[in-house]
Amino acid sequence: MTAPVGKDSGLMFAFDKSLRYLENTRRYSIATTDTGWEVREERDSKVVRKVHYQDWHRVERARRSIANELDVLQRQGWSEVTN
Repeated sequence: MTAPVGKDSGLMFAFDKSLRYLENTRRYSIATTDTGWEVREERDSKVVRKVHYQDWHRVERARRSIANELDVLQRQGWSEVTN
């Protein structure tokens, strides 16, 4: 379920997925940083959650939470956006 590794603003993404429903978008990403990982959620291009982790186990937990949310949204009619 992971997206290909990509770059955005100098960050290297280990996970990056976007969904759309009507005119609304959500983007979930996990990016490597110099000191760990940044987990981010955006809604309509506005960052609503941004957390920095140094412990990989917390990143895995966040990734599972994102996967669950993506499943729920897709069952509600949201579609994956391909770049």
